[in-house]
Amino acid sequence: MPDAATLRGLIALGGAGAREISTRDHRLDLADFAARSAFGAARRRFAGRSVVLAVGDMAKAAAALIDLDGLARRILLCPPGFEAEKIAGAAALVEADGLAYDDEIAPPLTLDVALPVRLPLAPREADDAPRLATEWVLPTSGTSGPPKLAVHTLQTLVGAIAPAPLQQWATFYDIRRYGGLQIFLRALSGQGSLRLASPAEPIEGFLDRLGELAITHISGTPTHWRKAMLSGATGRISPQYARLSGEIADDGVLAGLAAAYPHARIEHAYASTEAGVVFSVADGRAGFPADWLTRSGAVELKLVDGALRVRSSRRALRLLGPGAPALTDADGFVDTGDMIALRDGRGYFVGRRNGVINVGGAKVHPEEVEAALNSLASVRAARVFARPSPITGAIVAAEVVLSDPTAAGRELEREIIAAARRRLPAHMAPAYIRFVADLPMTDAGKLRRHG
Repeated sequence: MPDAATLRGLIALGGAGAREISTRDHRLDLADFAARSAFGAARRRFAGRSVVLAVGDMAKAAAALIDLDGLARRILLCPPGFEAEKIAGAAALVEADGLAYDDEIAPPLTLDVALPVRLPLAPREADDAPRLATEWVLPTSGTSGPPKLAVHTLQTLVGAIAPAPLQQWATFYDIRRYGGLQIFLRALSGQGSLRLASPAEPIEGFLDRLGELAITHISGTPTHWRKAMLSGATGRISPQYARLSGEIADDGVLAGLAAAYPHARIEHAYASTEAGVVFSVADGRAGFPADWLTRSGAVELKLVDGALRVRSSRRALRLLGPGAPALTDADGFVDTGDMIALRDGRGYFVGRRNGVINVGGAKVHPEEVEAALNSLASVRAARVFARPSPITGAIVAAEVVLSDPTAAGRELEREIIAAARRRLPAHMAPAYIRFVADLPMTDAGKLRRHG
């Protein structure tokens, strides 16, 4: 059996069929990596080095990852939005002595080896460098504070991936973040291809391209999927499988996807850069069965003061840097910071431990209010946040994208607030609503919580 200890090994396991990774602007034939490289004959200069990977187009990122895994000692993946000062700081923490860059992103780093990532691939020299268990360093999304640097290996990253029949994958995610990286690895370890978005490519254009390429499997955050449904372009693809991860998947977005793709398997997955892939839910409902908190297996769960903790061999090895906190507690559990409410035999994600709105001493998780608003027929998507109040310290406010934008008006605002009050305790119901055409999204594809 071919060696699967590196990305090249994963490609070999998938067989010799026609397989590719493509963006709007680039196409990589996976078979070409047997003799070619995005660094050409200079690839060997990265042997044993700690390399910062900072490029624009995801096809270049994919090519560089395939080239560097097993050759470099360490790879720091710089996702979109990772500013120059953050790259410089992270480069110091990973003891970087190599830089892979392109014309779009050329961080001001002075390192021993700096090579551009170029496409199309160029001939490379034969592999004669020692094969290494490369460390993959992934910045966290920063949802609960400044990004941390989590150290993985290929083995921890592929721990949740099982052999699968032919699947043609696409993802809204960026592959330099944990969620997108999982899809990248699923595609490489399977028998099919992977389609990726290009920078600034509109969702409609991406879905048009995917429709022409007949993808079968696709993933994104709930925010990605809401934007796709708002675009009116979901009918341009007909997937067999649609996956949500990265944020709380509420009943509204799950129902919307089920209506858009009635013949597809719809799953929402829970994972984090630190804890790895934890589980996926395929019963069409928000949350997960509460008895999963007591079952044993490859992944173990428990609640401590309402927050989910996870013990798994798929977790990161450690957090990098002097003063970095311990990744696990004394029993090997990662504290995710995600709060769980148990209701009627089911666990529901209600938000982040440090993301609450304090309304006169009462705690409100914005995600719970969003779920209630998103369940209304008149609401397509909502974002909930705090507004200062001289009386209670803060009030709950919301921005709402309507199913029918022409219906916006004071009367509908009152109806939505009244409906929220019927579904929620009084302190959780929004006191203020503003109708908007779209909601802000972070570089990680999540709903922007601040600003």
